[in-house]
Amino acid sequence: MKKLLVVGSGAVGALAVLALLGSGVASADSYAGQKYSDASSAASDAGQTVVVAARTGDKLSESDCIVERSQTAPFASANDGAHVSDTVQFYLNCNGGYATATSPGLSLGSEEGRAAKSAADEEEAKAQAQAQAAQDSTDELAGDGQTPGAPGE
Repeated sequence: MKKLLVVGSGAVGALAVLALLGSGVASADSYAGQKYSDASSAASDAGQTVVVAARTGDKLSESDCIVERSQTAPFASANDGAHVSDTVQFYLNCNGGYATATSPGLSLGSEEGRAAKSAADEEEAKAQAQAQAAQDSTDELAGDGQTPGAPGE
């Protein structure tokens, strides 16, 4: 009987600590890392009202800002304390994709910063390839004695 009492009180104590500290279950933020335009469309499609709770930086247009984190209702309104439902608050980073010597943004030391730099490098390489293809096309026409934009015979 004494062992049962000790084991039972230990279990009750463990449950009390768990209730006090929480279960530690984290929920993933499904909007974090997305552009505001994409995240707000997804939230609207889910029937939620989108509110920009905070914004840092001014280098990007609002639609291109990155959602750093979001908070989904239920919560109390900051204005009057009223209960809010069917709303999601976005915290936006409008500094730019990644930090450089002249502009703020995500650190290249972070996974997000490296991903942004990699995407920017890919876009630049694609633009250079398109420009080179256009130049090659112009050179080919000039080699045939044709001048791009000149009226034909």
